[in-house]
Amino acid sequence: MQISLLLMEEIAKLFAIMLMGYAVVKAGLMKSSESKSISVVMVYLVIPCVIIDAFQVDYTPDVKKGLLLACAAAVLVHVLFLILTTILKQVLRLDTIERATVIYSNAGILVIPLVQDLLGKEYVIYSSAYITVQLVLIWTHCKNMICEEDRLEWKKVFLNVNIISIIVGVILFVCRIQMPSGVQDVMDMMNNMIGPIGMLLAGMVIADVPLKIVFTKKRNYLSTVLRLIVYPIFVLILMKLIHTFAGINDSKQILLTVYIASITPACATVTSMAQLYDKDAAYASSLYVLTTLLSIVTMPVMVGMYEMFV
Repeated sequence: MQISLLLMEEIAKLFAIMLMGYAVVKAGLMKSSESKSISVVMVYLVIPCVIIDAFQVDYTPDVKKGLLLACAAAVLVHVLFLILTTILKQVLRLDTIERATVIYSNAGILVIPLVQDLLGKEYVIYSSAYITVQLVLIWTHCKNMICEEDRLEWKKVFLNVNIISIIVGVILFVCRIQMPSGVQDVMDMMNNMIGPIGMLLAGMVIADVPLKIVFTKKRNYLSTVLRLIVYPIFVLILMKLIHTFAGINDSKQILLTVYIASITPACATVTSMAQLYDKDAAYASSLYVLTTLLSIVTMPVMVGMYEMFV
């Protein structure tokens, strides 16, 4: 249960920073809409630096096998989510926003700082696997589902700054190119920013959403339970199966990076897309807020189950 307790501690720290973002808006010092400027810094500067930095590890057969395992696990998790959602769509009458909420997690913001603090910097590279798979699906499946289009815009997928960062990181990793120490120091400094900035953004967004509506609307809890409890339990079973047949040293820790990514709250990008394509952005925001607030309890519990079961 040690990792579970450490996770609870780290999430508590991040949520304290989220409350700071909430307080800044509520005090009238900033507007919630001004968080978009910080988002630009996050998306175009911080996350790319963190991703490239994650690949600055020694190219060894074990790291290569671990990365392939993480990629395979990430693909299987998303396939599982898509199958479950297809089944539950009819049974629970899930609308577009609800389906996007249960499939896509906020891994891009939360998983890297959590993995870095819990398992160490050397495991961050495996987090990139889940982020890569999800980014591709967000800009193909998720986008088309929300805006109700059939056409795939592959140009936007491959020109996404995070995808480009992953490609650059992989090239440096495979070619065994190490960045100069000065550049590495800058990357490390950016690395330390991702968690605080991500939670500040979450706090600023939450400040603009009436919490009474978030907590009193019963339908909100359906997607929240699916995203934070039901889907993670299915992933837990999947991780157990993969770990059983993986045959790789340290596979449990590597798969834990994928598992943590899969149990994070609703993806912030879903809210952004809902706003962009004139869908129910208010509902998407409510689900984002509720899952984010409740994940401080559910994530340590789910990781505790992982430690006992896998």
